Amino acid sequence: MTTPPLRPGLRLRSRTCTAEVVVVRPGPGTGTVECGGVPMTPGDAAAPAVTTDGPGVLLGKRYTDESGTLEVLVTRAGAGPLSLGGVALTVKAAKPLPSSD
Repeated sequence: MTTPPLRPGLRLRSRTCTAEVVVVRPGPGTGTVECGGVPMTPGDAAAPAVTTDGPGVLLGKRYTDESGTLEVLVTRAGAGPLSLGGVALTVKAAKPLPSSD
Protein backbone atom coordinates (compact mmCIF):
# COMPACT_ATOMS: atom_id res chain seq x y z
CA MET A 1 0.00 0.00 0.00
CA THR A 2 1.44 3.40 -0.98
CA THR A 3 0.95 6.54 1.04
CA PRO A 4 -0.24 9.57 -0.95
CA PRO A 5 1.98 12.68 -0.95
CA LEU A 6 1.33 14.96 2.01
CA ARG A 7 -0.94 17.93 1.29
CA PRO A 8 -3.07 20.21 3.48
CA GLY A 9 -6.38 18.62 4.43
CA LEU A 10 -5.21 15.03 3.88
CA ARG A 11 -6.79 12.72 6.50
CA LEU A 12 -4.64 9.85 7.74
CA ARG A 13 -5.64 6.90 9.92
CA SER A 14 -3.39 4.68 12.00
CA ARG A 15 -3.19 0.97 11.26
CA THR A 16 -2.03 0.21 14.82
CA CYS A 17 -4.53 2.14 16.96
CA THR A 18 -7.56 4.42 16.73
CA ALA A 19 -5.57 7.61 16.00
CA GLU A 20 -6.56 9.85 13.09
CA VAL A 21 -4.91 13.08 11.96
CA VAL A 22 -5.36 15.84 9.38
CA VAL A 23 -2.31 17.39 7.71
CA VAL A 24 -2.33 21.13 8.43
CA ARG A 25 1.05 21.99 6.91
CA PRO A 26 2.87 19.34 4.84
CA GLY A 27 6.33 20.90 4.86
CA PRO A 28 8.73 21.11 1.92
CA GLY A 29 10.22 17.60 2.18
CA THR A 30 8.76 14.22 1.56
CA GLY A 31 8.22 11.60 4.17
CA THR A 32 5.77 9.16 5.64
CA VAL A 33 3.75 9.98 8.74
CA GLU A 34 3.78 6.95 11.03
CA CYS A 35 1.85 5.95 14.12
CA GLY A 36 3.33 3.21 16.29
CA GLY A 37 6.11 2.76 13.73
CA VAL A 38 3.67 1.81 10.93
CA PRO A 39 2.85 4.20 8.04
CA MET A 40 -0.57 5.84 8.31
CA THR A 41 -3.11 5.31 5.53
CA PRO A 42 -5.68 7.60 3.90
CA GLY A 43 -8.75 8.32 6.06
CA ASP A 44 -11.05 5.98 4.16
CA ALA A 45 -8.95 2.88 4.93
CA ALA A 46 -10.23 0.01 7.07
CA ALA A 47 -10.17 0.08 10.88
CA PRO A 48 -6.95 -1.00 12.64
CA ALA A 49 -6.30 -4.71 12.87
CA VAL A 50 -3.92 -4.55 15.83
CA THR A 51 -3.41 -2.22 18.75
CA THR A 52 -0.24 -1.02 20.41
CA ASP A 53 0.55 0.67 23.69
CA GLY A 54 2.40 3.95 23.52
CA PRO A 55 2.67 7.39 25.05
CA GLY A 56 -0.66 8.41 23.57
CA VAL A 57 -1.78 10.84 20.89
CA LEU A 58 -3.94 13.59 22.36
CA LEU A 59 -7.21 14.72 20.75
CA GLY A 60 -7.17 18.28 19.43
CA LYS A 61 -3.41 18.73 19.77
CA ARG A 62 -1.12 19.75 16.94
CA TYR A 63 2.05 17.74 16.43
CA THR A 64 5.08 19.04 14.57
CA ASP A 65 8.54 17.89 13.50
CA GLU A 66 11.83 19.32 14.83
CA SER A 67 12.09 21.96 12.09
CA GLY A 68 8.44 23.04 12.50
CA THR A 69 7.64 22.52 8.82
CA LEU A 70 5.23 19.58 9.17
CA GLU A 71 2.11 20.04 11.28
CA VAL A 72 -0.75 17.60 11.86
CA LEU A 73 -3.92 17.99 13.94
CA VAL A 74 -5.20 14.95 15.87
CA THR A 75 -8.91 14.38 15.18
CA ARG A 76 -9.11 11.07 17.05
CA ALA A 77 -6.95 10.04 20.00
CA GLY A 78 -4.93 6.84 19.98
CA ALA A 79 -1.97 4.99 21.46
CA GLY A 80 0.67 6.55 19.15
CA PRO A 81 3.43 7.67 18.99
CA LEU A 82 3.45 9.82 15.83
CA SER A 83 6.61 10.10 13.77
CA LEU A 84 7.83 11.28 10.38
CA GLY A 85 10.31 8.92 8.76
CA GLY A 86 11.20 7.42 12.14
CA VAL A 87 11.73 10.77 13.91
CA ALA A 88 9.18 11.43 16.67
CA LEU A 89 6.75 14.35 16.36
CA THR A 90 6.20 16.58 19.39
CA VAL A 91 3.18 18.49 20.67
CA LYS A 92 3.24 22.02 19.32
CA ALA A 93 3.38 24.57 22.13
CA ALA A 94 0.92 27.44 22.22
CA LYS A 95 2.27 30.88 21.41
CA PRO A 96 2.38 33.11 24.48
CA LEU A 97 0.04 36.09 24.35
CA PRO A 98 1.42 39.58 24.87
CA SER A 99 0.92 41.03 28.31
CA SER A 100 -1.97 43.44 28.76
CA ASP A 101 -0.37 45.70 31.34
